[in-house]
Amino acid sequence: MLCPALNDLKKIKMEVLNNYINSNWVKSREENTTDVINPATQEVLAKVPRGKGTAADVDQAVAAAAEAFKSWAHVPVMKRVQPLYKLKQLLEDNAEDIARTITEECGKTLGESRGELQRAIENIEVACGTPMLIQSEFSENISSGIDEFMIRQPLGVCGCVSPFNFPGMIPFWFLPYAIACGNTFILKPSEKVPLTMMKVFRLLEQVDLPAGVVNLVHGGKETVDALLDHPQIKAISFVGSSNIARYVYSRGAASGKRVQAQGGAKNPLVILPDADIEMSVKIIADSAYGCAGQRCLAASNIITVADDGNIKDALYESAKKRTTGFGLDESIEMGPVITKESRERVEDLINKGVSEGAKVLLDGRKPAISGFEKGNFIRPTILEGLPLDGELVRTEIFGPVMSLIQLKTVDEALEFINSGKYGNMACLFTSSGANARKFRNLANAGNIGINIGVAAPMAQFPFSGWKESFFGDLHGQSRHAIEFFTQTKVVIERWPKEWSRKF
Repeated sequence: MLCPALNDLKKIKMEVLNNYINSNWVKSREENTTDVINPATQEVLAKVPRGKGTAADVDQAVAAAAEAFKSWAHVPVMKRVQPLYKLKQLLEDNAEDIARTITEECGKTLGESRGELQRAIENIEVACGTPMLIQSEFSENISSGIDEFMIRQPLGVCGCVSPFNFPGMIPFWFLPYAIACGNTFILKPSEKVPLTMMKVFRLLEQVDLPAGVVNLVHGGKETVDALLDHPQIKAISFVGSSNIARYVYSRGAASGKRVQAQGGAKNPLVILPDADIEMSVKIIADSAYGCAGQRCLAASNIITVADDGNIKDALYESAKKRTTGFGLDESIEMGPVITKESRERVEDLINKGVSEGAKVLLDGRKPAISGFEKGNFIRPTILEGLPLDGELVRTEIFGPVMSLIQLKTVDEALEFINSGKYGNMACLFTSSGANARKFRNLANAGNIGINIGVAAPMAQFPFSGWKESFFGDLHGQSRHAIEFFTQTKVVIERWPKEWSRKF
C-alpha cells in the first residue's frame, strides 16, 4: 500500500526540514539553513538546518535513544526483527516514489536509483536473519561440572553519518543490523541529499518501533562532531572520503567509541588480451561512468596489458555514445555530479592531468546539455599517458574520468596496484583461470572482481576495504555488522557436585 505521508517532492520545496526524535518530527534548535539543490536543474528542493545549534539537536536525540535503549535491549531478538519485515514491504510498495526522490536530489539515473533501493531492501532481508546470526556459542563440561558460553549483547546508542552518493542504500548497511541487535540509532544524512531519508523515516513511523529507537538529525560538520564527541554514543558508522574517514575514526576512537569508517578509492581495472573485449568494455564503461563516477567502487585507472589498440578504441567509442542529462528521463545513461564545486574540482583535476603530460582522448568538460545548461554536468572523459609517478594517477577524482594505463604483464599491473594508498577494489578481465587466481590472491584490495566492473558485495557479505579505503576492523553489512553492533560476554559456570553427578 502506498504511504499517504510520502508527499510529492514539489509540495515540500523550500521547507526547512525537521528532525525525527523520539517518534516526533521536531524543529531544529538551529535557525541557519543550507539549500538542498537538484544538481541537474539547480532547483532548490528544501532547506536543511546547519550550524552550531544542531549540537543541541544531537543531545535531544541521544537522550531519547538512551532512554529507549533501556527497554529495547531486552526485547527478544525475534520481536526486534518484526518491524523490519514491515519496513521491507513498505519500501517495496513505495520504491518508485523514493527512487525518483533519489534522482532529483542526488542526480543519478532513475535506473541507478531503483538499483540502489533494491540493495537497501536486501540488507533489511539479511538483518531479518539476526536471530540466527546473533546466536550464542556454548561449550558444555569444559571441566568437571563447568560450562562455558559466549553471548552477544547490544552496545547502546549508535550513530551513523551517511554520504550524498547513495542516500537510499548506505544507511541500510547499518540501521537494520543495529536495531535488530538491540541498539538504538541516530542517523545524520548528508545535508546535500536529506529528502530520501525523510521519506524513509515517514515509513519507519508505521512499523511499530518504540519511541526513540530510530532518530534522524540534520546538519553539517557541527552535527558530526557532536555525534563523535557525545559520551553516550557507543559506536559510529561512516562512509565518505578518506580524509574525513580518518578524521571520524580518530575523533570517535579518542572518545572511546567503536568506529567503522569507509573511505575513498582509486580503483584499478586490468584487461588482459584474452578477455572478452566486447563484454569487458561494456562492463568497464558502466563502472567508470555509472553514478557519474561518484561511487567508491567506480573504475578509475584502466590498465591494459599488451593492448594492440583495440581495447582503447572500444573504450573510446563506448564512452562517446553515452547519453548525459537529467536522470528522470529513462533514456539518459549518466546524470550530473552533485554540486557546482564538485564539477569544478573534477575539471581542475582533468587540467592537472594535462599539466602532468596526459593526452585527453575524450573531453567531457563544460558540455552543453540542452534544457539543463545550469546543471553540474561533465560528460565521460578519457585520459591517456598519465605518468605513473604523477599525482593524478593516485588521486580519487570522484567523477566520470577514466585514465588509461598501458603495462606489459599481470605482474607489473599487480605491482602498480599494490603500490597505491587505497585498497577498496581491484578487478581483472580475463579468460585465464590461473591469472584470475593469482590476481585475487595477490591484489591488495578488499573487494575483488573477476570479469566484474563493480565488485559490490551482496548484503550477505561484508563491504570490505583495505589500506586508506577503510579505518576500523569490522565493515558494514552481514556478519561484520552483527559483530560491530554487539559486544561479547563470556560466562563460565560451575554447578554443585550433587547436581553435576546426576547428569
